[in-house]
Amino acid sequence: MDNQMSLVDGWGRTMTIQYWDTFFEEVYQMDRNRMTREWVHSAKAKYSVVGSGADKFAGTLELGFQVSFPWSLSVGVNVSYTTPNILLDDMNIFPGASISSDLGDSPGVQEVVVFSADVEGSEGTVVVANAHGKVTGAAGSVILRPFARLISQTGDMVTTYGESFDLKGSL
Repeated sequence: MDNQMSLVDGWGRTMTIQYWDTFFEEVYQMDRNRMTREWVHSAKAKYSVVGSGADKFAGTLELGFQVSFPWSLSVGVNVSYTTPNILLDDMNIFPGASISSDLGDSPGVQEVVVFSADVEGSEGTVVVANAHGKVTGAAGSVILRPFARLISQTGDMVTTYGESFDLKGSL
């Protein structure tokens, strides 16, 4: 396990989210653009809910990244993320998923949710294997910090963050 976080929700249940087996590898940018960063990512997120009524828990499980970049050349920064497959509780729920998000053109930290699934019951697991990510339009290094988040139907939320990964580009 890489990290975990717990929260006692408004119903007295303990919601726990865990991030496991995080793997990042920066790969050469296929467009040969010095303002593009590409990576491959694999990880597993597990959630559990303990307490009275835990078996009736319903909510959303999210995986994503905080993305930080120092500056752009007024062209806007875009993140795209494509998975070859996503498993939820050992069932292949997507043969693949893709997201694209415009981060604007100013520096700072932006949050991008790349996967979101409705979940039910007291526990569950999501596995993402060999997903491809790409940031375009960023000058300088790009820092990614992965996260896993569990949100109950009533709005209680717990998030855990992984280790940051620095994409320097031009491999």
